[in-house]
Amino acid sequence: MEKMTTQPDCSHVECLQEPPPEIAATLAVLDGKWKMLILWQLFRRTCRFNEMRRAIPGVSQHMLTVQLRELESEGIISRTVFPEVPPRVEYALTEHGRSLGHVMRALYEWGETHLARAVPSHPTKADAAQAESRI
Repeated sequence: MEKMTTQPDCSHVECLQEPPPEIAATLAVLDGKWKMLILWQLFRRTCRFNEMRRAIPGVSQHMLTVQLRELESEGIISRTVFPEVPPRVEYALTEHGRSLGHVMRALYEWGETHLARAVPSHPTKADAAQAESRI
């Protein structure tokens, strides 16, 4: 009986056991459903918390707070609290965060090209219903 393994057969190529440290570090910073949208918004301008929450549909207050804190702890964004009543807090990109600009532009351009491709879309329920009505 043949022995079953979960390891891929990589005898002809070098297997990637772990991502390179540079990729792992980048993914550790940018990993999170909302972080790219937060960064996109902050590339446009400095934002207050509720402005950002309104600008990113679907993000909960809790998740926005968590992801902003993670980006701040990595030195990607800064949080400025103004001594006013009520308190005003603004988020902005740091110099280190602005260094992601070329990455964001490259992702934008790739997405633009990807969307422009003539890729057949998956059939929708309406398409299926229309096809059934022809039968």
